[in-house]
Amino acid sequence: MILKIESLETIKTTALQFINQIGDRTVFAFNGKMGAGKTTFIKAICEVMGVQETVNSPTFSIVNEYEASDGRIIYHFDCYRITKIQEALDLGAEEYLYSGNLCFIEWSENIAPLLPDTIVNVEIEEVVDGKREITIN
Repeated sequence: MILKIESLETIKTTALQFINQIGDRTVFAFNGKMGAGKTTFIKAICEVMGVQETVNSPTFSIVNEYEASDGRIIYHFDCYRITKIQEALDLGAEEYLYSGNLCFIEWSENIAPLLPDTIVNVEIEEVVDGKREITIN
């Protein structure tokens, strides 16, 4: 499935389309180049899901926890700084990933051995005029 973000003004519409496709899947790897919009799209998804807390990249904490308006828990990972699997194990990544809660992961390749087989890859690519194309596999 391919979704499009035409502009920041339409990102929440695209986020709603994404949410409507989640189904019972829980672990999502958001892939794309630095600056592709991974954090921005995750922030829009969380806002559409009714998260009240400020959503930002967990660059230093590695994982942030949010609660959606329906009570669902969302874990937002930024694994950019992880250089060894042991670092992810030490922060309890497996407990988050296999908790049944939503997990949105940036730079998932840094924790690849820990990821479940059911992970959904979300590719974000910048296309013409700053628009984004999102491919969900």
